[in-house]
Amino acid sequence: MPRNVLVTGANRGIGLELARQLLARGDHVVAACRQPGKATALNALAAEHPGRLHVLPLDVASARSRAELVRELPLVLGDDARLDWLVNNAGVLHSGERFGHVKEAILEDSLRVNAIGPFLLGQALAPMLVDGGRIANLSTIMASIASRTEFRSPSYSASKAAQNMLTVQLARALAPRGIVVLALHPGWVMTEMGGGQATVPVPDAVQGLLRVIEGSGPGQSGRFLDWRGEPLPW
Repeated sequence: MPRNVLVTGANRGIGLELARQLLARGDHVVAACRQPGKATALNALAAEHPGRLHVLPLDVASARSRAELVRELPLVLGDDARLDWLVNNAGVLHSGERFGHVKEAILEDSLRVNAIGPFLLGQALAPMLVDGGRIANLSTIMASIASRTEFRSPSYSASKAAQNMLTVQLARALAPRGIVVLALHPGWVMTEMGGGQATVPVPDAVQGLLRVIEGSGPGQSGRFLDWRGEPLPW
């Protein structure tokens, strides 16, 4: 049976490829991004799949924007407003941080976008999620405290570590309904954010992520896994 899936940050990179592969599987996709009018590739994909891909605006760090998305979703999902999966892919990486020059505003923005926004969106959408549904939060190995060996991207690392904790909290809150919540590292993916030395092609990473999400059960809820389903150290 086709799923209703919401993907955030769907205008490029992993988010765009998630939309492509979900559509290829026959699912109904709601793709959210900050500026839909500028999402050329996403809008072209929507034109190829009329009625199955809906593009909606979302600034995940904005309470007003999250509330508007929640209000609009029933208009595109239909009368029952059923949501099977939420994939929190939207994120921000502020590059070039140097010790002694890390800015408070950058730390705060990273926390709002990477941790607070995805958690509050999951909380707001919980009533629409079907029992036994999935929430996948795109994390990173850089959020693994045990794996840090150098000073690098502190705002990104710390905000994603906070996201991991909120993933666990959400998993515990939704456990009675059988909703599985995962923190997923997609690998070092060949995207604009990943940079020129990245090693994992976007289609491969997304294929792996979807396999992990679909194959997960209540025993995996709240876990930190990579795109191959391997557990990662906290």
